[in-house]
Amino acid sequence: MIAFDLDGTLLNDDKSIPPENLRALAAAAERGMIPAVASGRIYRGVPEALKALPFLRYYILSNGAAVYDSREDIILYRGDVPVELALRCYAYMDTLPVIYDCYQNEQGWMTRAMIDAAPPYFALEPEVLKLLYGLRKPVDDLKETLRERGEGLQKLQMFFKPEDEAIRQRTLLELPRLFPELVATTSVKNNIEVNSIHAGKGKALMALCAALGIDPKRSVAFGDGSNDIEMLRMAGLGVAMANASEEVKAAADCVTLSNEEAGVAAKIYELIEEGAG
Repeated sequence: MIAFDLDGTLLNDDKSIPPENLRALAAAAERGMIPAVASGRIYRGVPEALKALPFLRYYILSNGAAVYDSREDIILYRGDVPVELALRCYAYMDTLPVIYDCYQNEQGWMTRAMIDAAPPYFALEPEVLKLLYGLRKPVDDLKETLRERGEGLQKLQMFFKPEDEAIRQRTLLELPRLFPELVATTSVKNNIEVNSIHAGKGKALMALCAALGIDPKRSVAFGDGSNDIEMLRMAGLGVAMANASEEVKAAADCVTLSNEEAGVAAKIYELIEEGAG
């Protein structure tokens, strides 16, 4: 099993996919390895070039809140945030200088006024702003919409302006203390992603390995963000990108080249050569 994060890992900074990475995934699949996306995104947010790959079937989504088998169109694993807990967390977010959204059943939801106010929050992440516009459905009031729907959420997310970085770092530490049922991570420069303690890319990877009868020791995971740390630690081989933070590198077994240098491909070819040897 080869599980790979998208943003900052498989994808370049401009959100394109280096051709070398696609070729390496194909080479791995030809040798019986099973590639799997492991992203904070929902399935709709996965690049079409990846979904078109005939050998790519499994997707760890929303930071491990769901594991999706695209061939059978079934969810293999789920770890939702109950709606009442989500609403309490949003009340806390209302005390912060942030805008926020959520993922729920393959749909992004966001209060319309927050979408309109979004550009200053993404001064350092313009490509992420494009994704937000494409994947969020505007509603008059997100909290009221969630109350009416009454369903669990896969992920909550908040965004900070660049000048509020100190507040973002403080919130990363404070939120789990206030809400022990939740986990706070980050994947891009301006966000905090909030999931249930029952979610997590590592837990989802273990669930996928169990479903497929794969020894977790024979799994490889690639990542660059704090939302990848659990997965890097739980995989048989955790591979951090050169562009990852020191915290992420410390959680990994080794470091490959950066996402701008097709580091995923470099390590896959190294693993293939080791197998051939």
